Amino acid sequence: MKKLINDSEAVVDEMLDGMLAAYPEQLRRLDDTEVMVRADAPVSGKVGIVSGGGSGHEPTHAGFIGDGMLDGAAAGEVFTSPTADQLNDMIEACDSGEGVLCVVKNYEGDVMNFETAGEMAAMEDIEVRQVVVNDDVAVEDSLYTSGRRGVAGTIFVHKVAGAKAAEGAELDEVERVANKMIDNVATMGVALTSCVTPDKGEPTFDLPDDEIELGIGIHGEPGTERVDMMSADEITDHLTEKVLEDLDLDEGQEILTLVNGMGGTPQSELFILNRRLQEVVSDHGLETWDAWVGDYMTSLDMMGASITVAAVDEELKELLSADADTPALTV
Repeated sequence: MKKLINDSEAVVDEMLDGMLAAYPEQLRRLDDTEVMVRADAPVSGKVGIVSGGGSGHEPTHAGFIGDGMLDGAAAGEVFTSPTADQLNDMIEACDSGEGVLCVVKNYEGDVMNFETAGEMAAMEDIEVRQVVVNDDVAVEDSLYTSGRRGVAGTIFVHKVAGAKAAEGAELDEVERVANKMIDNVATMGVALTSCVTPDKGEPTFDLPDDEIELGIGIHGEPGTERVDMMSADEITDHLTEKVLEDLDLDEGQEILTLVNGMGGTPQSELFILNRRLQEVVSDHGLETWDAWVGDYMTSLDMMGASITVAAVDEELKELLSADADTPALTV
């Protein structure tokens, strides 16, 4: 498989160097690490918001560093958690004395290493809290998790936590709104093809041309079932119904929706999914407050998409619509 790389072992390092070269006024890379932070980190008087995980999900995570969102993000190797040492370096670099909130996707390596990093930071008198995103409704347990996986809904958590921190809120309040978002968001995805990791150079799993995998994970973990290829509307109906069943929302509830590309899906197809998504949620008596469409949390070059729905109230709407200035998202 063809890829625009030089050396499979240098992909993450060279990616971060290229990102820094594109956004030198917004980002800073910690020496001898795969950690990116805000150029002005730590920001005085503000709770630090950090995240991280394996590379291959770009623009997640470093793409969301900036005013109103993340203060730092650690990039592990492709689909591999960053080390606890690097996470600790990130936490220390983003702490201004007000504490640090870690937004963690629910994968065992990420959770374990963030917990270890938090313990290391606590020894330096840094107050660290951790929230774990588990928005994937497809499966309860997977190859890499105990409980549901954390996927594209994580972006909404970055946004509300970052906005609350930017207001100057204390760590307790920032943690509260992050958990509020986690409690009100659900996601499910589909794969039309496998992804190809740089080190392997070939599809990570076999998916015949006439089949799709429903409920796929962002690392290629198995979903709920493989079925014959379906139309865009049929796929949207299936994913959306599963998500809405999980949320169990009252008629008239305002929602934020996200059609997220997995890296290899044209924007035109994502908008086709969004067209049907809005019809389905309207049929359920729900009111779409805002609709996001694009690549927010990918799986390298996988063809596929995920659908996320979040119930929002006045507090969450204010935080989601607050100003943000990052490489991947500007509000």
